[in-house]
Amino acid sequence: MKLGIVGSGFVGSTAAYSMVLRGIASEIVLIDINFKLAQAQAEDILHATPFSTPSRVIAGDYSDLVGAKVIVLACGVGQKPGESRHHLLARNYQVFEQVIPKVLKFAPEAILLAASNPVDVINQIVAKISKLPSERVIGSGTMLDTARFRALLADHVAVSPQSVHAMVLGEHGDSEVLVWSSASVGGMPLLKFASERGGIITQDIKEKIDDGVRKAAYRIIEGKTASYYGIGAGLARIAKAIRDDERAVLTLSAMTNGIPEFEGVSISLPRVVGKSGIVDTLNPDLSPEEKSDLIKSANVIRQAAGELGF
Repeated sequence: MKLGIVGSGFVGSTAAYSMVLRGIASEIVLIDINFKLAQAQAEDILHATPFSTPSRVIAGDYSDLVGAKVIVLACGVGQKPGESRHHLLARNYQVFEQVIPKVLKFAPEAILLAASNPVDVINQIVAKISKLPSERVIGSGTMLDTARFRALLADHVAVSPQSVHAMVLGEHGDSEVLVWSSASVGGMPLLKFASERGGIITQDIKEKIDDGVRKAAYRIIEGKTASYYGIGAGLARIAKAIRDDERAVLTLSAMTNGIPEFEGVSISLPRVVGKSGIVDTLNPDLSPEEKSDLIKSANVIRQAAGELGF
């Protein structure tokens, strides 16, 4: 599978590196307004291929995207000191107004995968500009938050993260919702599993894990400027689900239709992902409190999008 990545900074380059290590793409095209940066990243990542899997990694222009199945959008501008969220979004709107038409000119059949923050509103921007069907405009959403939740739960009950099934839904941000009610380990409800292993999940433990998930980005950014390893691996996972038509259920952000509370909002819900993008959207069973919090989270995204006039 040929894949393009627009934006060769921390997230875009780490996504490319993760894809090379996992053998996701036969060819990866890195594009950046700073061509020297894209060129340096491509050359460096190419040098990892003898230790991983064969893949052609190049720095290119939009015309090099011909034939790409997936385009990762890791571009955009950062927030300036003292700048409001509204002004940041307005500036990013201008960036994507320039990027999206160029991408679609050369890769009109591609699935667009947005990773830039705030990803839910950015995904709505991409959907509006591209006018593509909602199944082909995907935001990374709470996939990383879900991974953090699973990792922390796994650490607490001393099992592999792959044995933990748990979700974070809603906004990729402060209003996200950790879904405790359906969390399970090895097919058993989390609380039952924990008690059989000689432990319990107290409210204090829940609050500690919640803090570990919800505030992870703040700690990582404070320590090293940006968060990119987790999301880079997550983007590679999404690309694999598309390439292999896996029908994997992932917590991704997309314009939602058919669920009244979330109609017309790009919000993370369990999405079935295959070769055409989002194949289906699930409306999960939630506790009354979780459902209320998820509706509040959707309204946070609505308000942010409303500031841009859509």
